Amino acid sequence: MAKNDKTDAFVTEITPRSKDFSQWYLDVVRRAELADYSPVKGCMVIRPYGYAIWELIQQAFDREFKRTGHVNAYFPLFIPESLLNKEAEHVEGFAPQVAYVTHGGGEELAERLVIRPTSEAIIGTMYARWIQSWRDLPILINQWANVVRWEKVTRPFLRTTEFLWQEGHTAHETLEEAETETRMILDLYATLSETVLAMPVVKGQKSDSERFAGALRTYSIEALMGDGRALQAGTSHNLGQNFAKAFDITFQARDKSVQHVWGTSWGVSTRLVGGLIMTHGDDSGLVLPPALAPYQVVIVPIGRDNWRETVLPRAQEIRRELEAAGIRVTLDAREERPGWKFAEWELRGVPLRLEIGPRDIEKSQVLIARRDTREKLQIPMAGLAGALGELLDQVQRNLLERARLFRAEHTQRVDRYDVFKQVMEGRPGFIIASWCGANACEAQIKADTQATIRNMPLDSAAPAGACVRCDSPARFEAWFAKSY
Repeated sequence: MAKNDKTDAFVTEITPRSKDFSQWYLDVVRRAELADYSPVKGCMVIRPYGYAIWELIQQAFDREFKRTGHVNAYFPLFIPESLLNKEAEHVEGFAPQVAYVTHGGGEELAERLVIRPTSEAIIGTMYARWIQSWRDLPILINQWANVVRWEKVTRPFLRTTEFLWQEGHTAHETLEEAETETRMILDLYATLSETVLAMPVVKGQKSDSERFAGALRTYSIEALMGDGRALQAGTSHNLGQNFAKAFDITFQARDKSVQHVWGTSWGVSTRLVGGLIMTHGDDSGLVLPPALAPYQVVIVPIGRDNWRETVLPRAQEIRRELEAAGIRVTLDAREERPGWKFAEWELRGVPLRLEIGPRDIEKSQVLIARRDTREKLQIPMAGLAGALGELLDQVQRNLLERARLFRAEHTQRVDRYDVFKQVMEGRPGFIIASWCGANACEAQIKADTQATIRNMPLDSAAPAGACVRCDSPARFEAWFAKSY
């Protein structure tokens, strides 16, 4: 992801989505100043506007974690290699992506240190120290951190060598408690994705081949992007007792026996910012749901040469009124043409643009432009904050419904493999099909079409008939797609 060419330092035009969706995405990330390329290959610099979006995501999720009884802690970035090697399946799953520290202070280290790709190993080691009795359970800890996975192909926010995330790690007395926790977090992720990001998701269980390395079961939420590809937006893993046995996390049970704990882990990352862009964006740039917009309203004063004396004071009063009502607002008082400002704030995805000029002041009204529909409305200044609050709620709901409609229009059910392959030649969105559950069959579908099983929804009815590919009795109803 590193770039050194100064001529590539600024994007002046955004490629149309219909022409090249991938380039459109990169153009929006750069032009809207969400992130930039780093001198380190595969890493990005998150700029203030992009980080403000991530902070709002973080705050929304963190509130729910705490509401459901979880607490935050922090664990080291460096993990002794011997700890990672304790869980064989886990090591094998992450081996291609692991980065090591071999020297420190000018000397070769006696043992290599892993830069965390995930924290099960170090957290499991600490839980083994902290847990003695059933009275110590459950442990419900989350951490907000960075992780490093040595990716070969990177794209800002979607897949980078270093990224930011939260990772929850819990320990329980029973399998049933661990499963309840895993499912509860999955529901929490799905609810927040839809209510905060306005991004509809399909929640379900991953196939064994897509299961997190070392987990008993993996669940995910899957969203559909504007180009018809799926995005895994979050995962929740029931770890069973695999890590507990590897790291000797035991407790004295209520019946005085010594047992291993049952664990979970779960996470979402800055990948959600990428999902946000690709779910709602258009040819003019970002379209942000109000819940995650750093600025929910931008005020643009309009007037002749003396606008600073005639219009700006009233615009400043409106800004203070909106701020007092809890609306995130900015006032654009730069010496630029109004049309230039309009385009700039459209690019940045601000949900509402408030225009005010001398005639508006005379009529005690303002002109509001919605970013989602481009509709323009005349709104009285009296009770303005309340009216804008209601309008922001409308924008939030509309973006979710629009994304749901797009997903519905790009989801189809297929029961013949020749049709499946034909449909998958493009990027059709989701295909629902029956599957036998065999890993070999799943692998052949991927080889034939590049499509993978995103997940198997938990509320699906038991499929009748045969697998879409091999005609063996179907065991699951699976959602297939090409994915990021």
